[in-house]
Amino acid sequence: MNGQKKALIVDDSMVMRAMIRDILTKGGFDVVGQAKNGKEAVEQYAMLSPDLVTMDIIMPGEHGTDVVKKIVDLDKDARIIIVSGLSQKNLVLQALENGARDFLVKPFENQELLDAARKIAR
Repeated sequence: MNGQKKALIVDDSMVMRAMIRDILTKGGFDVVGQAKNGKEAVEQYAMLSPDLVTMDIIMPGEHGTDVVKKIVDLDKDARIIIVSGLSQKNLVLQALENGARDFLVKPFENQELLDAARKIAR
């Protein structure tokens, strides 16, 4: 299927990555990469040029806010959705300032993620 949008999932939680992958795959996205930290996220983004990135904020090493900036520096048209806990409001705002396009608060509904993904993806 040519029209499939490519997604990269960035989250240090394997469970969360699997859950997001499941939702996106069922929604017609092709999950081409998964990263558990910022370094992997930037490397994979550069290699895969995904149409969509879901980005956790709190990860070991760099915060997602900084990773968003690095990815947007690589590609000013990057499409990134922040997926974060409610307590991380300031970091979410920072990530949006750094170039993220949208955010979801955990726990989110499957449909919420899909709607945001479809709206944001290239």
